[in-house]
Amino acid sequence: MSTPHDPYVRVRGAREHNLQDVSVDIPRDTLTVFTGVSGSGKSSLAFGTIYAEAQRRYFESVAPYARRLIHQVGAPAVGEVTGLPPAVSLEQRRSAPGARSSVGTVTTLSNFLRMLFSRAGDYPAGAERLDSDAFSPNTAAGACPRCHGLGLVHRTTEQLLVPDPSLSIRDGAIAAWPGAWQGKNLRDVLDALGHDIDRPWGELGAEEREWILFTDEQPVVTVHPVREAGRIQRPYQGTYMSARRYVMHTFADSKSRTLRAKAERFLTSAPCPACGGSRLRPRAMAVTFAGRTIAELAALPLTSLSELLRTAGGSDTARVLTADLLARIETVTELGLGYLSLDRTAPTLSSGELQRLRLATQLRSGLFGVVYVLDEPSAGLHPADTESLLGVLGRLKEAGNSVFVVEHQMDVVRRADWLVDVGPLAGEHGGRVLHSGPPAGLAEVTESATRRFLFDEEPVPVREVRAPSGWLRLNGVDRHNVRGVDAAFPLGVFTAVTGVSGSGKSTLVGQVLAGALADRQGGTGKDPDPAAERPAPWCDSAQGLEAVDRLVQVDQRPIGRTPRSNLATYTGLFDVVRKLFAGTETARERGYRAGRFSFNVAGGRCETCQGEGFVSVELLFLPSTYTPCPDCHGARYNPQTLEVTLRGLDIAQVLDLTVESAAGFFAGTPAAERSLRTLLDVGLGYLRLGQPATELSGGEAQRIKLATELQRTRRGHTLYLLDEPTTGLHPADVEVLMRQLHGLVDAGDTVVVVEHDMAVVADADWVIDLGPGGGGRGGRIVAAGTPDEVSRVPQSRTAPYLRAALRRD
Repeated sequence: MSTPHDPYVRVRGAREHNLQDVSVDIPRDTLTVFTGVSGSGKSSLAFGTIYAEAQRRYFESVAPYARRLIHQVGAPAVGEVTGLPPAVSLEQRRSAPGARSSVGTVTTLSNFLRMLFSRAGDYPAGAERLDSDAFSPNTAAGACPRCHGLGLVHRTTEQLLVPDPSLSIRDGAIAAWPGAWQGKNLRDVLDALGHDIDRPWGELGAEEREWILFTDEQPVVTVHPVREAGRIQRPYQGTYMSARRYVMHTFADSKSRTLRAKAERFLTSAPCPACGGSRLRPRAMAVTFAGRTIAELAALPLTSLSELLRTAGGSDTARVLTADLLARIETVTELGLGYLSLDRTAPTLSSGELQRLRLATQLRSGLFGVVYVLDEPSAGLHPADTESLLGVLGRLKEAGNSVFVVEHQMDVVRRADWLVDVGPLAGEHGGRVLHSGPPAGLAEVTESATRRFLFDEEPVPVREVRAPSGWLRLNGVDRHNVRGVDAAFPLGVFTAVTGVSGSGKSTLVGQVLAGALADRQGGTGKDPDPAAERPAPWCDSAQGLEAVDRLVQVDQRPIGRTPRSNLATYTGLFDVVRKLFAGTETARERGYRAGRFSFNVAGGRCETCQGEGFVSVELLFLPSTYTPCPDCHGARYNPQTLEVTLRGLDIAQVLDLTVESAAGFFAGTPAAERSLRTLLDVGLGYLRLGQPATELSGGEAQRIKLATELQRTRRGHTLYLLDEPTTGLHPADVEVLMRQLHGLVDAGDTVVVVEHDMAVVADADWVIDLGPGGGGRGGRIVAAGTPDEVSRVPQSRTAPYLRAALRRD
């Protein structure tokens, strides 16, 4: 029986997603951790039920018009939730931040620094006092007009655009041009304009080369394509665009990360000559505080900025604003991020750094008596950083709040006051609360997948370390905080790259190593350049690259940005499914082809939602949200298409199958079996075939990419680069993933992972540990060797945690 002062949040009859009529009582004013294998239902309970119900109650208080729209979205599938205070959610954001986003903007510290300069800065004699917007490079009032507030200007040269002048334009002299039809079109337009596209580039006149590469003109000319057998090609009007214009346009406006990266290879960046890289107008740069400009203060590490502000003194206004700024900086430095500067751009931050910056912002909100629902706050954190995270979570609780955390990190689970373990397995085999109580009580729950990891019941198996078949060597690495480092990566083994957040792991592996290989292989990950080795990007030299035939880089970026993209479309499985439906007797009688069963084209799809299954609902003062289509109710197809069935199921019902169920349904169909088997092998049997990309975590997206890669026929020696592949995975799921990765190595390939999970690092053949700290205090290789060797290096912050994972004294 609940009371107005009920100390418990009581959930009754939760049925959201795969939850099986769950009832559970969770004490308030505690650190409560929700655990369970991936897909077990823990997020459905914490976010889909508890937080969603708190959000629904808040919306009940808004205007009737908005409430009517929210009613369309639907309340969580739960009988009753009592004792529930207001809730704040801090979920992981998977979207990549823009170039204008920085440490200062993410934490809002820039706003307070700008206010300090506006109200208490030292102005030149006779100068007008400026509004705080005048100190922001992201506003028209503050941004340098030459570089538009970016601080850099991008240029290109003939040498970058045409690396091999012995080639003709027809043979690809202009390397910066796009491939496929667009590049052929530009070549044909030049031919129609009267330029000799078969003459070696170096033999063309200087004025002609200058015009082709750098003109701002865009002449339109009639192009008569060369006739090809069997193809009718009519004349068309073609527009010319110079190589520089194409590169600049692609780099500035393209939504494709791949195209932007390719365009960047043909550009050089330099500080803006007008603002000197400060990004601001001269009038803002004329104002100082403690003898420094706002750009100079924004470039200081937060620890140095804090020291300067403490001794700055000044007027009463300055002291009040400085005190507030210092308190906010202290929250960020407490989370181990004092090495960052306010002007550090967000794209250069690791996921762990971004997560902690957002958490620091929440800490300063001063809320009391609320439920914080956090999604894996330890994701991307080194075990040493997890200690400071636990301190922050403790402070949130001590301030009179309840902290509910979905988590896989056992060190966090052990420190919980209350544990809710959901399972036992994923999907339809999960959805039950196996234990709700103090963590020690889980020892009695034999069916829990979490129990053996929480209590370290099993000894660590001793695995024989593999011997390298060769080495990749990067000499003189110089990128971000990795300066003058020589790194060696063994081939034919499993390598883990570790280090605290911000130590340079992703820079060394994801940028320098990947860039060196992609540069040699023409950026395609295949067909290596037979030319002699040349210096790779961001390092003086690289050796051993010829031993790698193919590079596969698997990251956590989403597989799509809308509900239209899903697991089946990304893996290619949907092509097989549509052909099977087109081959049914009903489809043949009606003349339905495979395209009829695509929800991406008109014909078979529901036109109300255009095949998305959802319609976007715009809410005043709130983010837009998706609600099921009122006509097809989420099926995506029109009624006529749904009349066609395959073994008793229509196309929408097939898309609603889990991978595990689909494996049985498509047994005997080799093309479908291959895709489904690889998805099962990486532990994704609980996902639905039509699960929208917007519902997938970063870890799930990464494993879908890995499964898609695994189903391809391999050729030559492949190097797999993975960035924290265990993010979002329960330790039991990590074991499944590790079996696949070790299988790749056993087949003769090389795997390199950036990883914080010490169980994975302990299971590697070779470990490279960066540090010793983050930012300017990192960027060096502290230790390299077998896990046992690295665990004994006293200078390594990873060593004690690795030693514990190896169960060494």
